[in-house]
Amino acid sequence: MKKSISLFLMSRFVSKIYSNLYSKKISEEELIKLLQENSEEGISLLYDNYSAILYGIITKIVRSENIAEDILQDTFVKIWKNFSSYDSSKGRLFTWMLNIARNKAIDYIRSKEFKNRSLNESDINNKSLSEISSEMNTDQIGLSNTLKFLNPKNKIVIDIIYFKGYTQVEAAKYLNIPLGTVKSRVRNGLIELRKYIK
Repeated sequence: MKKSISLFLMSRFVSKIYSNLYSKKISEEELIKLLQENSEEGISLLYDNYSAILYGIITKIVRSENIAEDILQDTFVKIWKNFSSYDSSKGRLFTWMLNIARNKAIDYIRSKEFKNRSLNESDINNKSLSEISSEMNTDQIGLSNTLKFLNPKNKIVIDIIYFKGYTQVEAAKYLNIPLGTVKSRVRNGLIELRKYIK
């Protein structure tokens, strides 16, 4: 099953790169219904509508297009296999998928494979993960225009957690604020973002 989904997703990725044939728009509610029915059209539409933004976020974290492609594929396999755990009352579909993609990318960065690979690459050789993350720019995935509308306190927390790979606990220590404040700012920031992404 995983192999067939992986091949399907890879073919969709290649198709997405070379053409824009699969650009059908669908409401989130309709998409959720298709996914709950395990519809192949559902995963296809999900990929077509969300792969670019998730790929951008993953690339921003791992800083390698080849690795980002693999992580994106793994992300969609996990979304497909675990869709029954999605609960719309807890948040939007995009937020749920974003967390899966982000966690997969961060897991990769924390892995031995990434650390070994980083030591062998001359352009990253002498930089720490935090230095690499601080160089990232949200313009790469087109979010800088949206993020500029956020409350500055919420923007800082969203940037540190979602684009620099910090956990909420790490962000609280880094910013020297209580963990509850970090959680509130993330929630408020995501609520603000929803207004601008629609």
